[in-house]
Amino acid sequence: MMKVLITLFVVVLVDVVASQCNCNTMKWARCDGTPCQCNLQFSSTYKQPIDCTTLIPKCFLMKAEMYRARNNLTTRSIGGKPVESAFVDNDGIYDPECESNGKFKAIQCNNTDVCWCVNSAGVRRSDKGDKNIKCDPVETYWVRLELKHKEVAIPLDTTKLRTGIENALQERYKLEKKFVTEVQYDKDGRLIVVDVQKPKGQPVPDLSLMAYYMEKDIKALPLFYDESKPFEVSVEGGKVSMDQILVYYVDEVAPTFTMQKLTGGIIAVIVVVSLIVIAGFLVLFFLARRQKAQYSKAQPREMETMS
Repeated sequence: MMKVLITLFVVVLVDVVASQCNCNTMKWARCDGTPCQCNLQFSSTYKQPIDCTTLIPKCFLMKAEMYRARNNLTTRSIGGKPVESAFVDNDGIYDPECESNGKFKAIQCNNTDVCWCVNSAGVRRSDKGDKNIKCDPVETYWVRLELKHKEVAIPLDTTKLRTGIENALQERYKLEKKFVTEVQYDKDGRLIVVDVQKPKGQPVPDLSLMAYYMEKDIKALPLFYDESKPFEVSVEGGKVSMDQILVYYVDEVAPTFTMQKLTGGIIAVIVVVSLIVIAGFLVLFFLARRQKAQYSKAQPREMETMS
């Protein structure tokens, strides 16, 4: 009887330990062992050890997401392919090369011969070229978050909204409040603009972590282990949820895109604006010429009158 009780106790203890061995900041992680060790699958043969006491580096997250996409593993909580033949525009997704600490390498090629430069957030900041392209590490020091919140019964107070946002970013993404430099609010449009900045030349915090996790939270693709807790902002005792998010990245050094690599739509806008400016100069030129001609004709008449 005693042996049976001991066996049951050991089984229960193992189950308790196993249930506590998970990664709170990454739902795709696989964790086991004593002490608990978590890993992210990057390929069929490689697992990346990760530190689950903090947010996982964005480069590691993208590597894991690409692996799951290639192997038809879900990367979202809801939605996904309606049928297997469905497809999406994946221009913004690539399989990155990461440093051992999870930072993006300055040059990315997506396993092809076409390469480009990225910032510390992994966002392309140059034209595409070959593998001889020269890229230097560039830090993103400023992130602007454009948020649209869901309908609320009472208009929000801007000051209290800022306090709620600062608290939410600190509690959920471990971002110190001092990095939130400005919060603007358009009540009619339900638009919230949050500027998050750090001093230039300062490598920490990595603002891309907060921005990437927040994008996934608001787009119904949470990366946290506990998906039952959405991103919400507490304002005057109420919870404010977000509908949309758009993220802008500002680097310490301006990007190096050129005219030749701009999209057709942007080029068309530039051409139209240029034509309007040229047309304006032509109108001014012909008006000035016409006025000069009229002045020249008027001069002989004035002379005749005087004589």
